[in-house]
Amino acid sequence: MRSWFKCIVLACSALLTVTGQAQTYPSKTVRIVVPFGAGGVADLTARTVAEKLSQSLGQAVVIDNKPGAGGVAAGELVAKADPDGHTLLLISNGTAVSAGLFKSLPFDPQRDFAPISTLATFDIAVITAAESPFKTLGDLLAFARTHPGKLNLGTINIGSTQNLTGELLKSAAGIDVQIVPFNGTPAVITALRGKQIDAAVEILGPVIPHITAKAVRALAVTGAKRSTVLPDVPTAIESGVPGLLASSWNALAAPAKTPAAVIARLNKDITSAVNAPDVQAKLHALNMDPQASTPQQTADLLASETKRWGEVIVRARIPTQ
Repeated sequence: MRSWFKCIVLACSALLTVTGQAQTYPSKTVRIVVPFGAGGVADLTARTVAEKLSQSLGQAVVIDNKPGAGGVAAGELVAKADPDGHTLLLISNGTAVSAGLFKSLPFDPQRDFAPISTLATFDIAVITAAESPFKTLGDLLAFARTHPGKLNLGTINIGSTQNLTGELLKSAAGIDVQIVPFNGTPAVITALRGKQIDAAVEILGPVIPHITAKAVRALAVTGAKRSTVLPDVPTAIESGVPGLLASSWNALAAPAKTPAAVIARLNKDITSAVNAPDVQAKLHALNMDPQASTPQQTADLLASETKRWGEVIVRARIPTQ
């Protein structure tokens, strides 16, 4: 009887503690750890949402950039942080990729984080130089099929979303092409315009100025729908490659064991921030598609992306790090 009564007391105490945490949250500055450098798309997205989020939370929301090591350092920091909602992590498809790209991680991307909400998605495109003979994705694929191994496709570093999308293009279209990795987007564009590569796979945002200047041509985007920025450019699915579906995304997560009430509060305020007209305008200006989601939808996205990109890594025989 005493044991039963003791369990009841402990359960009530735990409930009161969680309720108290939720009612007093946030009690100090909220930190969003971003595993990318300042000025990039992920950083700018986080800062745009953070500015609005701080207004509803009534506390400062600061960005802590911790780039490098494939996001491992940033992920480990947040995974080991107090689960009180004051330290958050910007997760992305890079988080999903890391699970298959590294032999071991100091955290489990799915077990050690509590997903809160997505922030935005952004398109990936297959591009060529403006003077390229390939006017459509169909032209590119036809050449690749009649000239196996002759076409060079540029991407940024091995294991990046762009690189893995290139690998997905190879398998989905059934073509034999050489994927050439570069150390950044500027190097990819330089090689493309210098005719060192025939085509490239790159996030759309950074190459929009080159497309607008008519130095680069977009053949297709790899998302489920056409880009609002380039409505005349078809999707890869419309271009005859039904298996080529890929886009980048950003979301926020807290350490696992963060109280459900705190996660619910954050989800509510993040959703309001993402849906605010001024935030939407700023993200659209970055060629982003603002999208909030429920914690469960965010968790499902991370799980499905982890599985999908893990399969691409294995199929492409990319060595684990």
